[in-house]
Amino acid sequence: MAELKTKQTNADVISFINSFSDTEQKRNDSFELLKLMQEWTGFEPKMWGDSIIGFGSYHYKSERSKQEGDWFLVGFSPRKAAISLYVFTGLKEHEHLLEGLGKFKMGKACLYVKKLSDINLDVLKKLINETIKFLKKKYG
Repeated sequence: MAELKTKQTNADVISFINSFSDTEQKRNDSFELLKLMQEWTGFEPKMWGDSIIGFGSYHYKSERSKQEGDWFLVGFSPRKAAISLYVFTGLKEHEHLLEGLGKFKMGKACLYVKKLSDINLDVLKKLINETIKFLKKKYG
């Protein structure tokens, strides 16, 4: 079985944001997200792979395969097309949590926002809480 490529690294989060964010808006939004997620989760930001900033971690074992590994609880990445927010379980029973979030697109494993001002930060905080609560209950 292939090993998971995205792992926590010791890369500097601030340097990453400054070098990877392609616009001033994205850089400012990234620093605001960094502060919000760190304060709201209580976890220090860590780089995961080359381009994801994650908060907290858990160990998972797949129910469908033999794959297992460590992953961040919530996170984001200031990608070129949009900011990827890894704050949603993707489960149908959690879709109601997206109500009132604002302007976003749904990906397979994340939500995409063009800019932070397009979304309701209070709803984002609720998403973060519920996702962490779900993951801790499921994986301990």
